[in-house]
Amino acid sequence: MPKVTVDGIELEVPQGATVLQACELAGKEIPRFCYHERLSIAGNCRMCLVEVKPGPPKPQASCALPAAEGQEIRTDSPMVKKAREGVMEFLLINHPLDCPICDQGGECDLQDQSVAYGKGQSRYDENKRAVTEKYMGPIVKTTMTRCIQCTRCVRFAEEVAGVEEIGALYRGENMQITSYLEKAVTSELSGNVVDLCPVGALTSKPYAFEARPWELKKTFAIDVMDAVGTNIRLDSRGRQVLRALPRINEEVNEEWASDKTRHAVDGLIRRRLDRPFIRKDGKLVAASWEEAFDAIASVAKTAQGSVAAIAGDLVDCETMYAAKALVRSLGSDMLEGRQTGMAYDVSNLGAVNFNTTIARLEEADVILVVGSNVRWEAPLINTRIRKAVRKHGAKVFAVGPEIDLTYHTEWLGSDLAVLNALPKEVTEAFANAQKPVVIVGGAALKGAHGAALGLVSSLNLVREGWNGFNVLHMAAARMGGLMLGYAQKGGIADIVAKAPKLSFFLGADEVDFSKFENSFKVYVGHHGDAGAHVADVILPGAAYTEKPGTYVNTEGRVQHGERAVFAPGDARDDWTIFRALSGVIGQALPFDTFDALRAAMISEVPALGVEGLANYDWAPPALDTKAEGTLAAYPIKDFYLTNAICRASPTMERCSSELIHGEQFLEAAE
Repeated sequence: MPKVTVDGIELEVPQGATVLQACELAGKEIPRFCYHERLSIAGNCRMCLVEVKPGPPKPQASCALPAAEGQEIRTDSPMVKKAREGVMEFLLINHPLDCPICDQGGECDLQDQSVAYGKGQSRYDENKRAVTEKYMGPIVKTTMTRCIQCTRCVRFAEEVAGVEEIGALYRGENMQITSYLEKAVTSELSGNVVDLCPVGALTSKPYAFEARPWELKKTFAIDVMDAVGTNIRLDSRGRQVLRALPRINEEVNEEWASDKTRHAVDGLIRRRLDRPFIRKDGKLVAASWEEAFDAIASVAKTAQGSVAAIAGDLVDCETMYAAKALVRSLGSDMLEGRQTGMAYDVSNLGAVNFNTTIARLEEADVILVVGSNVRWEAPLINTRIRKAVRKHGAKVFAVGPEIDLTYHTEWLGSDLAVLNALPKEVTEAFANAQKPVVIVGGAALKGAHGAALGLVSSLNLVREGWNGFNVLHMAAARMGGLMLGYAQKGGIADIVAKAPKLSFFLGADEVDFSKFENSFKVYVGHHGDAGAHVADVILPGAAYTEKPGTYVNTEGRVQHGERAVFAPGDARDDWTIFRALSGVIGQALPFDTFDALRAAMISEVPALGVEGLANYDWAPPALDTKAEGTLAAYPIKDFYLTNAICRASPTMERCSSELIHGEQFLEAAE
């Protein structure tokens, strides 16, 4: 490990570290615009200049200079100070003076660093350069006159998102950053370039001119748009969430978030259920809570033992536990969370878990994806696979209809029977693999779960310190629901066969409701979507931003989210609805506070009380190892419209129309 001296402080740095990283290890702040820890080094902006001896008698870019034995680095010398002032002066030569109307104002790197390292005056009297605006789609708003050509967005699109649709035109002062043919960027991660942009050149189009950073209340939460469990920060003002931003969590989402995570929040104020409804003469009419509870109670008293609860994809564990407690008090155990009809074996949760973990997936050297469009089902897991391919040369094989996963993939066809006798090239690759991985998606669980488990031994997926068998779920509530027992042996078909007299739908909108025609349907949810349209009684609940809750992601990671705002109108936290209803029915549940509810849930399922990876014993069941069936399509047909919140979001609707269905919008029509 090389020894260097930074401003008189001697320290050892890891082999291969840069001078910039050495300075940070010494506790020195180095300004930068183009350098980013997760992107390749460009060395464009020259803001990170330092003085290094021995070396040339001039300041050097610390981001691109390797740390070497015996270097003496100065970050505060007169030469460095003058160099940084000069760089900042050049950067501001053409930058427009529109900070008061710029959405980046208040959280702008250029503002902060010009105050800290700039001269405070300008000697430039010529006309400023202007650049025409570019079109990058429904998510990203451009003001390219502000661009300082750091190329962070270009490198992100190429290296992380895997969509090479952002690049540079021309040279020198005429250089411009633009999207390919000025069309929308076709990436599910395009919104991340807004966070990466150190100036106001790329800002959020849906959030444009909405608020200033200092006006917003910031709340830590967990995203529910997929099963990754992205750590997010909700920024709210009053009773409205204005934006969702990713929080850094190296184990889950690094510092990225999908466009759905970021921009579905505008659906939280549209199509909301804000009062109870009862169906009378075939029509839903507004009612009081007492009337709604009385209507349910009259059915519950005659439905003892014939009550079901079906959980949707977005609900928290506390809601599911409260519903389970009520159903159990009514003498029933009909619980199901796989609302679309899946019915795989859950006798061992390790066999339906993402065991490799999201972070360690990038260590894999051979990956077999079975029946999963990872790019849509879990975009941030797809970035990990892409990282394994780019950085470690991992080979990826896939079974299913061919799609662009943003990295080289060898497709083995759509017939699941290929798992019964894998091609020689696949078996040879796995035989030589140090860290092999198999990922089973929702499309393959029906016909290939057992066969995939059979690969554990034949491909040696489980070994000392490594478990390469993974099931990729698509619903934020799935693993938490399975831990709480929301799984019948035959799936939802088993519940239908038992013909429950009373059915509770917890935000479940993807159910085939025609099979529940003879059941009294109670919808507990927050949006007027499919479930509300068929319900006999609607009880308005809270969305994920409006209540604290526990969520378990696809790798079995238990995480807690907090309340950012309160639910609209007469809507209430879901667990309080079940607690109040139980009192009317005469089966009062034994908790009156959220803390008491969580304590009761943890006493029944202790793993839900410890944040972090739950410990599922690896004891896979013996299933039929013969795979059969052909995959005609993947479960997700439209990435942007997968749940009730997304379907209520104008931004997601526009993304779907333009990016999925190819309807081009004109900027003038905004």
